Amino acid sequence: MTKRTVIAFALGTLMAAGPAFAHHGPSTLGTVRFSQAVNVGGTVLQPGAYEVRLTGEHLPPLPGQSEEGEQRVEFVAAGQVVAKEVATVVPVSTTAVVGTSGGSTMGVVQMLKDNEFLRVSFNKGNERFLIHLTAN
Repeated sequence: MTKRTVIAFALGTLMAAGPAFAHHGPSTLGTVRFSQAVNVGGTVLQPGAYEVRLTGEHLPPLPGQSEEGEQRVEFVAAGQVVAKEVATVVPVSTTAVVGTSGGSTMGVVQMLKDNEFLRVSFNKGNERFLIHLTAN
């Protein structure tokens, strides 16, 4: 290969790869069901189902973190925003969907550390959204 061919190949590869994160505008992540009361951004949410939406608002990155690394999310019940929290955005190597119910993506809730904390996760595209909450 000539030097020009190598440079053209390298540039093409970089352009095809695109950014590690896509800019997140407002959109729905899916639905999450809590079996117990949880604290979401200082608000206690009772057991039940909540729609989780991306707001499009990105938080300033921490040192070494991508500008897309954290985004504010809303929890919605009966069409009203009832709480807001921050989701950590992590790229994933596959486009696996966490689970589906009636065509909408269901969030996976995992209990952590002696059932004091919860992690809610959603996969959307090539990214995983992690929301860390406390049990109430």
